[in-house]
Amino acid sequence: MVTVIEINLKWALLSYMTSAVLVFLFAEFESRLLYIFFLGYYPILKAIIERIKKPVIEWFLKILSFNLAVLVVYMIFAKPMGIDFSDFETLGKYGAIIVLSLGNLAFVLYDIAVSRMATVYMWVVRPKLKNILK
Repeated sequence: MVTVIEINLKWALLSYMTSAVLVFLFAEFESRLLYIFFLGYYPILKAIIERIKKPVIEWFLKILSFNLAVLVVYMIFAKPMGIDFSDFETLGKYGAIIVLSLGNLAFVLYDIAVSRMATVYMWVVRPKLKNILK
């Protein structure tokens, strides 16, 4: 997020790719998947999507990207490990839908948190850094 704000999208993407390699080398498997397939690049994607300036389209694209990432992670992680949607049946026949809905709610909160962190950076942290670096 800071790289998007301070430099540009190209450098932010390079920073993401570099950190993704480090995560791949040093993090646990599940953490790797979450970072590489969503959390790591999402602030960059968010910056691109929010250029549209049409909230309904922006939210549609954001939620679509989240759900695609969940699907990819499921295909990479759950299928090979033998985890199936039937494992959600302890929550009833709509267990998978309930879990995905809660995931979408958590994603919306994450998106709002990223926006607020960007605001705090711009209005609180960045001015202090500029004073220190003078």
